[in-house]
Amino acid sequence: MAKFIRINPSDNVAVALTDLQKGEVVYGTTLIEDIPAGHKIALTSMPEGSNVIKYGFPIGHVTREIAEGSRIDHQCIKTNLEGLLDYRYEPVDAAQAEDHGTMVQRTFRGFRRSSGNVGIRNQMWVIPTVGCVNGIAETIAKRFNKEVAGKMGSVDAIVAFPHNYGCSQLGDDHQNTRNVLADMVHHPNAGGVLIVSLGCENNQLSAFKELLGQVDETRVKSIEVQKIDGDEIAVGLEKMREIFDVCSKDERTEIPVSELKVGLKCGGSDGLSGITANPLLGVFSDWIVAQGGTTVLTEVPEMFGAETILMNRCQDEKTFDKTVSLINDFKSYFMKNDQPVYENPSPGNKAGGISTLEEKSLGCTQKCGKSLVRDVLGYGQRIDTKGLNLLSAPGNDLVASTALAASGCQMVLFTTGRGTPFGSFVPTMKISTNSRLASSKPNWIDFNAGVLAEDEPMETVSSRFIDYVLSVASGEEVNNEKNEWREIAIFKTGVTL
Repeated sequence: MAKFIRINPSDNVAVALTDLQKGEVVYGTTLIEDIPAGHKIALTSMPEGSNVIKYGFPIGHVTREIAEGSRIDHQCIKTNLEGLLDYRYEPVDAAQAEDHGTMVQRTFRGFRRSSGNVGIRNQMWVIPTVGCVNGIAETIAKRFNKEVAGKMGSVDAIVAFPHNYGCSQLGDDHQNTRNVLADMVHHPNAGGVLIVSLGCENNQLSAFKELLGQVDETRVKSIEVQKIDGDEIAVGLEKMREIFDVCSKDERTEIPVSELKVGLKCGGSDGLSGITANPLLGVFSDWIVAQGGTTVLTEVPEMFGAETILMNRCQDEKTFDKTVSLINDFKSYFMKNDQPVYENPSPGNKAGGISTLEEKSLGCTQKCGKSLVRDVLGYGQRIDTKGLNLLSAPGNDLVASTALAASGCQMVLFTTGRGTPFGSFVPTMKISTNSRLASSKPNWIDFNAGVLAEDEPMETVSSRFIDYVLSVASGEEVNNEKNEWREIAIFKTGVTL
């Protein structure tokens, strides 16, 4: 089994795939200290100010002289990034970017909705328009779950999604809340939705219905509790029964993979993320795009330092311009709030071997493979174009995963080196970067990509992974669903009244 890797021939560092001991030899370099798994090894001596090269790109410069064979981590390296940048469109060759070859067209078993969209789950959701009615929404869902226990039909789950917003918000925050909640109502993983409104909130039910536009009124119903004389829970339960009578009869049918929309996300990354799990998602992303399907990459702050790679893969100059705005608008958001743009890696990232934002971003962006960027979505905007999309959202795990689901993704693929248990409002599959995590947290981790660091070939692992994703799309539950861990988090940037 390989114990270390030099990712690109031009790199002046290697990465330990397992814990290495002082005295071991790495590409002709003798280690002068122990190196933990995921961390970088200096393959040459580096004077102060020298660039550290990983993935074939500079990931920062050393802040002191570094001896050959020593460990390079966040204590001795600093980012090269600063401020807003000017960009020039230098497109890659389209044929090379999307040369996937001939492949068998695959299918999964999903739910075809009357809108034409396809769900991979058939759930009933209770969605509050404002945080004031969270308790009512949760009580309705809890009581109805008990009422239909053992006779769910084709309904997979009945879930309420409490949140803190819907009132006392201004401008973009208010609109973001409305957009995300509307996206949820329209999401094809929901066979039916009960909207629960208070009556005096900013997110008025009448205006929210205008935003929703046309819906199937046999599947989407609402209550405004201040207008109900008596027991609003009883009224809500009666509406749930009406919805249940319709969606419990839904059936899975054979659906082409071209109808799949999959979100790509990472969190709690480590030094193996860009070597195992993220490249695995890149292979998967290219595969699903070649099948005519869609993937969506977000976490804009974790594109900083690798953004030109994405920009030059844009299908045309218009998409390039939208990507430039995506990047610079998010940088301006940081600067407007007097926060450093490039101090991103978290304590967990650093402990796992990631030292700078460039290093994190170069690993992060591998999740979207090599396909062309077809469109760029604003926060709360739903997917309109098949293929690889970029989405405006922060790196925060739950906020970004919620945004991916709200865009129309039926599931989120989430790579992690440190581990995390949460789930968004769609299946949130956890892919570990290392086998140690998969072994210690089997109730969190759904798929182990760590075997790629143990000499299992990418072709074998990616084939097994594709089969697993399609089985999940066909109804197999991932761990966040088994544990009933489902949440939403809406992006907030401004004033709360």
